[in-house]
Amino acid sequence: SSETPYADIILPACTQLERDDIGEWGEPGGQTKGGSSGCNFRIIVRMKKCIEPVGQSKPDYEIFSALAQRLGVGQDYTEGNTALAWGIIAAGHLASLPVTLGSYPITPASDILHELSKHKHFGVRTVQAEDEIAAVGMALGAAFSGHLGITTTSGPGLALKSETISLGVSLELPLLIVDIQRGGPSTGLPTKTEAADLNIAMFGRHGEAPLPIVAAYSPAQCFDAAIEAARIALKYRTPVILLSDGFLANGSEPWLLPDVSALPDISVSFQTEMNHVADDGTPEYWPYLRDPDTLARPWAIPGTPGLMHRVGGIEKEDGTGNISYAPANHSKMVHLRAAKIAGIADDIPLATITGDADAEVCLLGWGSTWAAIDAAVQRTRRVGTKVAWIHLTHLNPLPPNLGELLRSFRTVLVPELNLGHLCRLVRADYLVDAKPINKVQGLPFTSAELEAAITEALS
Repeated sequence: SSETPYADIILPACTQLERDDIGEWGEPGGQTKGGSSGCNFRIIVRMKKCIEPVGQSKPDYEIFSALAQRLGVGQDYTEGNTALAWGIIAAGHLASLPVTLGSYPITPASDILHELSKHKHFGVRTVQAEDEIAAVGMALGAAFSGHLGITTTSGPGLALKSETISLGVSLELPLLIVDIQRGGPSTGLPTKTEAADLNIAMFGRHGEAPLPIVAAYSPAQCFDAAIEAARIALKYRTPVILLSDGFLANGSEPWLLPDVSALPDISVSFQTEMNHVADDGTPEYWPYLRDPDTLARPWAIPGTPGLMHRVGGIEKEDGTGNISYAPANHSKMVHLRAAKIAGIADDIPLATITGDADAEVCLLGWGSTWAAIDAAVQRTRRVGTKVAWIHLTHLNPLPPNLGELLRSFRTVLVPELNLGHLCRLVRADYLVDAKPINKVQGLPFTSAELEAAITEALS
């Protein structure tokens, strides 16, 4: 609106906004073609109107006001964990829901708890729980009561939260689990990066318990990834795992402050009336009567008049939610929950090719490999060699056109900071002879390493 303050981000004239022309800006100490350090672009933030003090600003732009004040004139970056925390705040406002974070401190995720604890004036509640299991229990309980429930952790904590996440799958409640990955197993490398939690995110629950997985790919994009993960959780009434890693969490990059009015509306409506008629004509509430398009169940918060109902971990009868051990009903519920997650594929962007669609080699990436792949692909194409690149944000379900795209290339390379988690998934799902490029040194890829892998594949 005309009252909404906004910011201009002005880059020095020597830089160019087109990514293909910037050079290896993502590499530590990388140089642009003009010789200046690509990691030190300075941003000038100029506020066009006065920003009202936080707590007194109007609701339609109070998020923007807080972000602008926090960023400050002349500051030139945002860190991944900070952007992710702000994304959670924005998601709460975009959904018109209070946010409740249940968290136990763990490296490298603790910064999100620290940041969110500063923003009670945005309807954010934070609880430092006594352990990881209590933290996710608080978040799931908050979701039952009508909040946007969040829990943050790293690999060891994700393992501990497994049983409660399975409960969330059974209850079919929106829950956001943020996993900032680090080197493992066990205590592993708490301060070093790795991306080896994709397997546990996909399969680390007992029984048939599928859930969506979203992966951030840059420090600034953590903001958008948080909103997208919350959107899916709320719309489909399901736990969602959002993957980041230590490299993104502590990394930084220039960030254009978002136009709040352009952010998506992810609001949901609570059930407030009976939704079924019994055989005797009496109106009643069925907590598992599903939306025919999304297969999501209704969300009635405790205390809604007339809508008293039970939820729990024991298998439920479709529709009524009553306890049921019937074999046919269990099979039906397992397939319904799986179909709900699979159907999300129709509600996410299609996979796109960067570079040369007619290349022989395609790199398939996810997560923080984005910057190194970007630079490697640019370098390779700059010398006249064709190469393609597909980068995934949604890891479960995968984009519906991914198999078709991958089959169009002679060679598919999958760089990962693990021993081939995504590579095995695409080989199994699409019968594509994908080849892994693995690194588990607690360090991110360099573009030179990936450029060498492309050259070897072409030879």
